Parts: sequence; C-alpha cells; structure tokens
Amino acid sequence: MPPARESLLDAARTALARLPWSAVRMVDVAAAAGVSRQTLYNEFGSKDGLARALVRREADGYLAGVERALAAHTEARDRLTATAEWMASAARDNALVRAMVTGCWSERLPAPALSGVPSSSAVVPAQRRADGPLPSPGDFVRIARDRAVVALTGPGAAPGDAAGLAVSCELVVRLAVSCVAAPPGEGGMAALVRDALQHQRI
Repeated sequence: MPPARESLLDAARTALARLPWSAVRMVDVAAAAGVSRQTLYNEFGSKDGLARALVRREADGYLAGVERALAAHTEARDRLTATAEWMASAARDNALVRAMVTGCWSERLPAPALSGVPSSSAVVPAQRRADGPLPSPGDFVRIARDRAVVALTGPGAAPGDAAGLAVSCELVVRLAVSCVAAPPGEGGMAALVRDALQHQRI
C-alpha cells in the first residue's frame, strides 16, 4: 500500500478515536497525514471512499489476526481457543471491528454500505478493492470458519472429516462473536471452547 495512503488511513483512524465520524474533516485528516487535501481526494475520491478503505483495512487486519492465531499452536483445540480469544478481544478493543462482526454500528462510526459501489478510482487498486463489497457479520463467520478448517485439516483427510470439522469450527467462531457482547466469566474463553468441543471429534 502506498505510504501516503497508509498515513491517511492511520490519520483517519486516530481522528475517529477522538471524534464521531460526522465530525472528522477531510482537511484535518490530510494535514495529520502530512499530505495535501488533493492527495487525499486522489486516493479515496470522497469521505465515503475513505470510510470504505478504513473499514476494509480493519477487516483485513482482523482476518490476518485469525490466521496468526490459527498458526500459533500445534494442537487443534489450542488453535481454536487462540482463534476465539483473538476474535473476541480484537473486536472488543476496536470499535470498527466490533461493528463489523456484530452488525451494530453506532452513530459515532462510519457505516458504509456493505454492497459494492461504483469505483471512485481507475488507478488505485487498493481503492478499487475497498469499493467492492465489504464483509457482513455472516461473512466474518464464514471466512474465519473456512480458514480454521483449512488450517486444521491434515493431508489426506476424508471429506466427512472436513465437514465435521467445519461444524466444530463454526461453533467456536460463533461462540467468539457472542463473547464480544457478553464477555466470558470464570475460566475465560478457554473454558467455553473446551466445554463447547467436549462432544466434538476434534
């Protein structure tokens, strides 16, 4: 991603931590990033384009965290526990991610349409990607589940094994999302995942 674009997204994220999105001004974002307002408009086309790119970057970062959590351990249950812990804590700590995975957007946040929009840029590939459809809460569940299945399915696994594993992975992912709204009590996420998987073949 070009340095100016990344700096602009960082500046927008910082501004959003202090102000509701409606009060974030493009001129202030450009100044904070150390670029001209014209550069900002060249990169994103509009404030909505900036919002879509910011949401897309946060979504990508969240899913990259899922990948890291899945790779952090060797045992399947430990991998799923780490993934659930990451999903819940990252969503609790980041208002944009929390809105994306729960579908509950507050008036403080940008709320770009999830459907794709006509591309505002013919020359910036990253913006064309942001102009495409944004993930819905159901998309996050599906993507995280599918990545978990791929990470946990060993070579030569039978199709039936993958189908059963997909059920277990979706159960854990949905459990993690529910813990964004209602954090786990004693024993934390590890106890919830252990209890959820006790009758699963994993």
